[in-house]
Amino acid sequence: MEKIAQFILKYLAKAVLFKYHPDIIGITGSVGKTSTKEAVSTVLSQFHRTRATLKNYNNELGLPLSILNISAPGKSIRAWLGLLFKFFGLMILKDKNYPEILVLEMGVDRPGDMNYLLSIVSPRVAVITGVGESHLAFFGSAEKLRQEKQSLIAGVVKGGTAILNYDNEGTRQMVQDSRVKVLTYGLQEGADFWAQDIVFDERGMHFKVNYQGSTIPVFLDEVLGYPAVYAALAALATAVSLEENLIEAVLALKKFRLPAGRLQLIPGIEGSTIIDDTYNSAPSSALAALEVVAKIKDRYGRLILVLGEMLELGAAAEAGHRQVGEQAARLKPDYLLLVGSLTKFIAQGASAEGLSEKKIFYFATREEATEKIKEMIKIDDLILIKASQGGRLEKLVKELMLNPNYAQKLLVRQDGSWLKS
Repeated sequence: MEKIAQFILKYLAKAVLFKYHPDIIGITGSVGKTSTKEAVSTVLSQFHRTRATLKNYNNELGLPLSILNISAPGKSIRAWLGLLFKFFGLMILKDKNYPEILVLEMGVDRPGDMNYLLSIVSPRVAVITGVGESHLAFFGSAEKLRQEKQSLIAGVVKGGTAILNYDNEGTRQMVQDSRVKVLTYGLQEGADFWAQDIVFDERGMHFKVNYQGSTIPVFLDEVLGYPAVYAALAALATAVSLEENLIEAVLALKKFRLPAGRLQLIPGIEGSTIIDDTYNSAPSSALAALEVVAKIKDRYGRLILVLGEMLELGAAAEAGHRQVGEQAARLKPDYLLLVGSLTKFIAQGASAEGLSEKKIFYFATREEATEKIKEMIKIDDLILIKASQGGRLEKLVKELMLNPNYAQKLLVRQDGSWLKS
């Protein structure tokens, strides 16, 4: 049944694209796809009718649904009829509001996924946020994963642009192999769009972007973390690749906000502050979150780190968890709470780096961790909560947030089947 649905959705989406000819911005990478999608769509909306991937619809079923702008029909006959009704409406009539630009996440879980997505869309711009450890279990090696993501560049139309993370070794290798124009971005000098002088303050953060000899200040309100800087840089590079005005693109970033579950500051019980980073986790993103904590922890009292498992790392799981544990210990947290079997390697890394075992607590389940942390929270505590999607630690955040009534608005995975699982 799923294969039939996949086939139908593919050709409905291709028909709509053939009629409306929107420019496609394809975004892939091991981390940061969704944040980058939000930043790119925020900026491009300043210049064109723009729509981004719906929810997390970035696979062989989700990509066509994003193109059609409709939620997954599931097994509902009524929903499928509604989908077909909308499709025929788009084809028979001319929807003047159909986007001029579609900003689409293109996720890959297994070999061949990208080629399938490219059989549906032909991007004008390909943004690759980096090659990391996610999904290594299905590819066997980082090189095979890199090649899978690099195939997005091969799908770029003639005259298009590849936008690559200069700081990531995997994407930097792609620069010389690209047959299309390349723009790079990063925090290292040498990138085409280079961010420096990054400052965290009470409003959010600000930095300077260098491009072709010019330096422009960028202000991100209510946004925290280096992943947001990378997303903003990718958005500016995308705008320039489409020949949009850079100053106007920078001003548009004032409206950029990170999606739920990505380094969100949330008031917690007992006068604490939560950094909710529960959307997903991999060693690179966990290290980035810890780097943010290092920048702001002195404004608070005690530091409590709550870390869950990082899944789908394959052979890299032990080393990745140990690395995160070592970095966590360097922050000298008052407590390190770990959830899930793989986090034993985080504990080992933290202990090797000198963190007292008296400060490390291990829990098999989220529920056990929730009870313990409720007992220990005090006023002015800073609490980072970070884990892979499978850990569902957003449920722990809901238990600790000052006003759980805001969970629907502030937390990730608050709709549909997620709430039932």
